[in-house]
Amino acid sequence: MTLIKLTKLTGMAAISVLLSACTQVGDAVVARAMSLAANDQIMLVRREPASFGFLRLASQAKSHPDLQTFISTRGLPDFLAETSNRDRQYFILYFLKGRQAFACRTRSENSQAVEFSGPYPITDKEFRLLDGFRKNPNQAPIKL
Repeated sequence: MTLIKLTKLTGMAAISVLLSACTQVGDAVVARAMSLAANDQIMLVRREPASFGFLRLASQAKSHPDLQTFISTRGLPDFLAETSNRDRQYFILYFLKGRQAFACRTRSENSQAVEFSGPYPITDKEFRLLDGFRKNPNQAPIKL
C-alpha cells in the first residue's frame, strides 16, 4: 500500500472511532438530561405520539429488565412518576382504568433489579388530577 492510501485508511478509521465515541457520549448526555427532566415528575405515558413519559419508561425498561417484564405482563401505565436518592430510583406506575398504582424501587445492591409493591388504590382526587392531565397534556407538568 502506498503511504497516501494508508493515511486515508488510518484517517477513516480515526473518524469512525471518533464518531462512535461521540455517539456514546451524546447518548450519555441525552440520558442524563432525560433523567434530570424526569426527576420528581409525574409524566403522561402515551405511545402515539410518543410522550416524554413513554420515552422515559422505555429507557428505564431497557435498563431494568424486571420493569420490562412487569410492563409486558400488565401493559403500559397511563402515567409514570419518577424520583431518586443517592443509590436508588423510585417509580410509580399509574393505571387509571383499574384505578391502581404500583410502587417500584431499584435495589441498592443491584441497580438493575426492581422491587414492586401494590397495587394501591388511586384516590378520587388523584384520579381527577391525572385524568385531567391526560385529557389536556399541555398544562404544566405535575410535580411530586
